[in-house]
Amino acid sequence: MDRIRLEILGLSSSQSQTGSFALILGEEAGSRRLPIIIGMFEAQAIAIEIEKIVPNRPMTHDLFRSFAEAFTFAIDSILISDLKEGVFYAKIICSDGISHHEIDARPSDAIAIGLRFGVPIFTTEAIMSEAGIVLGDYEEEQEKKPKKASKSEKLAAAKSAGSDSLKDMTADELKKLLDDTLKKEDYEKAAVIRDELNRRN
Repeated sequence: MDRIRLEILGLSSSQSQTGSFALILGEEAGSRRLPIIIGMFEAQAIAIEIEKIVPNRPMTHDLFRSFAEAFTFAIDSILISDLKEGVFYAKIICSDGISHHEIDARPSDAIAIGLRFGVPIFTTEAIMSEAGIVLGDYEEEQEKKPKKASKSEKLAAAKSAGSDSLKDMTADELKKLLDDTLKKEDYEKAAVIRDELNRRN
């Protein structure tokens, strides 16, 4: 089976399904894109890991990592393995040092876990041929849609309401707001605040 390595290119609100997000994966050595619709919780789990936001309490995927590390299981890779009736399937490829195991998972959960272990994401040529979008086609589709947020805001899942007022706040006020937001576990807003602080540095 020929494997194609993928990288995460973006995360944005889905235009087709309210409350869902489009995770855009790109062929590492090519021009095809693989968009996958995922839920809000999974989008948040992926976004906070990409943005390196540390939650006050471990999320489900962080708990999985701690559990696996405690029992010396290692994650080797993530494989988006199948596509049936428009639904993607994935496998978490792991090892206990003696034998390898493939664990079925939703692609969104598998990718969120894979990011926490820093492992590569793969798919097959059959899936890319069936569901992949050529870069030129993808860019044309995006131009027809309303302009989206910047890359960092996409990765934070969505720009929260009232973020324009952040520009009027001092750095100290922003840091306090960031702490309060993290305590409330509102990671999407925390990412927007962090981006505003980074722009000033």
